[in-house]
Amino acid sequence: MRSLGLAFASWFEKYTFLLIPGSLVVGWLLSDVLEDYVTLIPYLFGYITLVMALGCGIRHLHGVLKRPYAVLLTLFLAHAAAPIIAYGLGSAVFGADSDYTIGLLLFAIIPLGISSVMWVGSSGGSIPFILAVVALDTILSPLVVPALMDMFIGNALVTWNASGLITDLLTMVVLPTVIGVLLYEVSRGRIKEWSAPVAQPISKLFFMLVVMLNAAAIAPHAADMKEEMLVVIPVVITLIVICYLLGFFGSYAMLRPSPDMQVTFTYASGMRNISLGMVLATTYFSPQASIPVVLGIMFQQPGATVIHALFHRKRTRAVIYPK
Repeated sequence: MRSLGLAFASWFEKYTFLLIPGSLVVGWLLSDVLEDYVTLIPYLFGYITLVMALGCGIRHLHGVLKRPYAVLLTLFLAHAAAPIIAYGLGSAVFGADSDYTIGLLLFAIIPLGISSVMWVGSSGGSIPFILAVVALDTILSPLVVPALMDMFIGNALVTWNASGLITDLLTMVVLPTVIGVLLYEVSRGRIKEWSAPVAQPISKLFFMLVVMLNAAAIAPHAADMKEEMLVVIPVVITLIVICYLLGFFGSYAMLRPSPDMQVTFTYASGMRNISLGMVLATTYFSPQASIPVVLGIMFQQPGATVIHALFHRKRTRAVIYPK
């Protein structure tokens, strides 16, 4: 049973770039059946966050705080530079008051994605740094997300429940993260290994369910927007590429960044917690605003696969042709 659970989790991570877009398609096709279960999303997502936090302890957070410049640069790229570009891109193409612009902005503002830890590890980046930064960013999300959304769109363009958003972020994200970190400390770091054969496979399945249910929630509205997708899809892909490039080139602000930190910055800037973004988009904003976030999940993982291949090629060339 133990080996089966770990094997499934490993298989899922290997084929995430296919399974998640596939889950999105299934959710769209079975929207009539799945719509009744949309209310389960916050609980499913809370469990996913808890499992993520089981691998992070206070020492990880403390270690990251010893590198304040690297942390601040990561957060600046992800939550200052990227939102400005997203808002500017959306405003130029759709207009500042467009729901699509709000969706692009939300995509750039939501916390860093936990899946970035997997890609950072497989591409030779710093796992302790990305794990701690993701946890820190997640904990800060009840402050960061509402504040940035209000800064860019205010209440003039769209009516949304900021207090409700904060409450949901606290219950879905911060509380499970705190519990996970405490369990890590109580178990002296062994809880992740103990629970992995069961907790990891369930987390992967819940991730797929979150994607399916969110897709089911917006499917009836998205069916009327087929022509608009011809414009929205290229814009979303452009934003994702820009976010990855922000991390790669932004790492040079550290002055001669090490190869592992360059990898880490690239994924930290490029990958977002899309499942959380989908929950927030469908709960607090219009179906149109949800579309860029949903599309983001289709292209973020394939983009990560391309980045992984490029870093692998770079490392291979460095071995063959050392300076």
